[in-house]
Amino acid sequence: MLAVALLTVGGLYLVARYTAVAPDPLERWPFLSGWEPEEHALSRYHARWYPLTLLFLAFDVEMLFMYPWALVVAKDGIGAVVEMFVFLGVLMVGVVWAWREGALRWV
Repeated sequence: MLAVALLTVGGLYLVARYTAVAPDPLERWPFLSGWEPEEHALSRYHARWYPLTLLFLAFDVEMLFMYPWALVVAKDGIGAVVEMFVFLGVLMVGVVWAWREGALRWV
């Protein structure tokens, strides 16, 4: 049974290998719409972008939590308001820390 499966897979591979059409070199480039790339598609980002990315994710997660909170704040009352202000306070501590560490500096 294993031999039949291996022969089938091998045969399909050979058929695909010899009947495939070679792709156009311009279509093989992963980005830049056919322009010759100036750098590799998987090139590394400078390390200064990572703190900024983490700061963006913090604000993105904040919005993720605030939308459902806005729906239930009238029902839950002052407890929900206090919890959200604590959450925003913790977030602001993170922003101030990132600012002091230079995550928002561009030069």
